[in-house]
Amino acid sequence: MEVHAVTRYVRMSPSKARDLAREIQGLPVPEALRVTEHTARKAAFHLGKTLKSAIANAENNKGLSAEDLFVGLAAVDEGPTLRRGRPRARGMYGPILKRTSHIKITLTDRKPSGT
Repeated sequence: MEVHAVTRYVRMSPSKARDLAREIQGLPVPEALRVTEHTARKAAFHLGKTLKSAIANAENNKGLSAEDLFVGLAAVDEGPTLRRGRPRARGMYGPILKRTSHIKITLTDRKPSGT
């Protein structure tokens, strides 16, 4: 059985969050929570928040225990980009891209085969 949680429009570049998402993928839920709580990065805060939401969905909607679950999928996709700019020399325009992310976590009750 799979349980999902999605956090959208997080003001963080997806490339900065993907490495931590790859780290927690395939781990048991208690271990993945430990990794997100003891990592001092902005991505860890948002991934931990989405993970806790998925755990709450599993416990309240499906009646599953968090100790028996694994992180099946932890994906960070690109959201819309806010385009801002800054004046540069000789009247030119320097683009500043403020990227956003969509974080999706899927919990499953069986151990993923890849790990």
